[in-house]
Amino acid sequence: MRILSSLLLSAGLLFTALRPALAQPPTPDAAAITKRNATEKELESVAIVERKVMVPMRDGKRMATDIYRPKDESKKYPVIFVRTPYNFNYWDVRTGAPRDMTTELDAVKRGYAYVEMNERGHFFSEGNYDILGAPLSDGDDAITWLGTQSWSNGKVGTIGCSSTAEWQMGVAAQNNPHFAAMIPQGFGAGVGRVGPYYEQGNWYRGGAVQMLFAAWIYGEQNQIRPMFPPNTSREDLIKASRLFDLAPQMPPVDWSKALAHLPEIDIIKAVDGPAGIFADRMEVSTGGAMIKRAPNDPAWYRGGLWHDNMPINVPGYWFMSWYDVSIGPNLAAYNFVRKTARPEIANEQYAVIAPTLHCAYKRATENTIVGERSMGDAHLDYDALTYGWFDHFLKGEDNGVLAKTPKVRYFTMGLNKWQTSETWPPTGAQPMTLFLTSSGKANSLYGDGVLTAASTDSDRPDHFTYDPMNPVPSYGGNVCCTGNAVQGGAWDQRKMETREDILVYTSEPLKEGIEVSGPIDATLYVSSDAKDTDFTIKLIDVYPDGTAYNLDETIQRARYREGYDKPPVWMEAGKVYKLSIQPMTTSNFFAAGHRVRIEISSSNFPRFDRNLNTGGNNYDESTGAVAHNAIHHSAQYPSEVTLTVVKK
Repeated sequence: MRILSSLLLSAGLLFTALRPALAQPPTPDAAAITKRNATEKELESVAIVERKVMVPMRDGKRMATDIYRPKDESKKYPVIFVRTPYNFNYWDVRTGAPRDMTTELDAVKRGYAYVEMNERGHFFSEGNYDILGAPLSDGDDAITWLGTQSWSNGKVGTIGCSSTAEWQMGVAAQNNPHFAAMIPQGFGAGVGRVGPYYEQGNWYRGGAVQMLFAAWIYGEQNQIRPMFPPNTSREDLIKASRLFDLAPQMPPVDWSKALAHLPEIDIIKAVDGPAGIFADRMEVSTGGAMIKRAPNDPAWYRGGLWHDNMPINVPGYWFMSWYDVSIGPNLAAYNFVRKTARPEIANEQYAVIAPTLHCAYKRATENTIVGERSMGDAHLDYDALTYGWFDHFLKGEDNGVLAKTPKVRYFTMGLNKWQTSETWPPTGAQPMTLFLTSSGKANSLYGDGVLTAASTDSDRPDHFTYDPMNPVPSYGGNVCCTGNAVQGGAWDQRKMETREDILVYTSEPLKEGIEVSGPIDATLYVSSDAKDTDFTIKLIDVYPDGTAYNLDETIQRARYREGYDKPPVWMEAGKVYKLSIQPMTTSNFFAAGHRVRIEISSSNFPRFDRNLNTGGNNYDESTGAVAHNAIHHSAQYPSEVTLTVVKK
């Protein structure tokens, strides 16, 4: 726990106090140690290494930073900056051996200073962690500090995936003169509000809570932790880091069970996790428990998230993936910057969209399998792409990288190949609308739900029962960070489609193939006997043998059907309501003989939290009500899905 100022131990005493708690180190792999030592020796021969540099922020707190820069001090160098909540301690405290430094070595050999900084409240960095508070000011201060060092050429570029990327957009909007280029990858949790999305950093989708944060924050909201006195020397901090890294030793959790705990507000408490911003009011800049906020709560706009009222004028190379948690908002953010940046900067925005899971770009191979589906050869030379980018913007090299780089490089599943376009959606894309129809029994794979080119005259609604105590399990999908609760990617959905609470609508086999690349919009006409409930939707590619691979999925909480910036509205039994579902997004080729399928239900758990159907807060409730829900489809109620089709 945090050492109070009156009881602060010296660094040496702290070593002694914690040393008995260290586990017996495992026997290291000899080949790995040999390789690692060789890398370290080479790094020391070419780099000036400065570890545990405590960089001051405007409020006096200091962030732990490791710096690796070329030894030739007659030159000034551009900076590649990685800022992260994750552990980059140089030593593996279990083995006492240095970690692999290949990335740092590569950057230095290419003529860069490579700098790693821990976010506030993590490991050796001071202050308390706030997922929404300090990123704007701390990131801005760090870039200023780096851009004004005697060894810096004044240009800083950022790179990283997930939490190492998400802070970049909000800081880019601060117009720091040293911020020269950014490469955000898998950056969805940094996007607050953009276009139709009010996800507030992937906290929501369609007004429903994305459960990933319960699992992720469990290991990150370490507000109570040991710290060193402010006057502890760098030498002592470096020595300390050989013995321990201040990493929290979190007990393992079976999140497939833990996320089912009710009420939601007590999920972390129920697994004996630390108090923090998930459910408890802490002394942080934004204040208040995140789980208690509505999608447009003012607190979301006081912290480090980027929103679409914050222009970005920094060249950006945006990396995304089809099976990540936030491909729709990510592409909306990319398009927004292209539309609103200064003309010369708008023309310096590029995107790569890979067919992988969250941050799995470099794990793509010549036979990339995502879930159960083969994507073929999906790998790219990401080092060549990123260093070509940085060489141009940070070194000023006239290397022709912009002329050679397509504005959008995207992978089309089904075709299993990379394609390029100057825009997203691709130039020439056209809408194709399919209508939901049935004879009133679309329940399950064995029902009579159909997708057709025209709506039917009469309304024969499809009814199903949604019991929040027996929700539809998440199976595959576009996910991140839920521990062992959800396995992402493309999986054959047929075993799920035997459930009566899943409505299944399938087209006839296609006579010729179609490329669907772009947003997928859906409009549903719904009714319920509950005051509030959810409706989920999933887009699926059905192979001739019946295999049904999921492409994208989303959800809509009915109380927010009139807008996230408006008060909730409740449903009345017997009334039909129009729901505009937040767009899904993909690039998939439906080959001839394949069929397009839509699944509809009222739960996809634990990807999204369960609506308990009461009209209450949901997060503080333990008892739900069964909802009897219906999808209407007719000329009067034209429930439909609109695909974005690229004509070749």
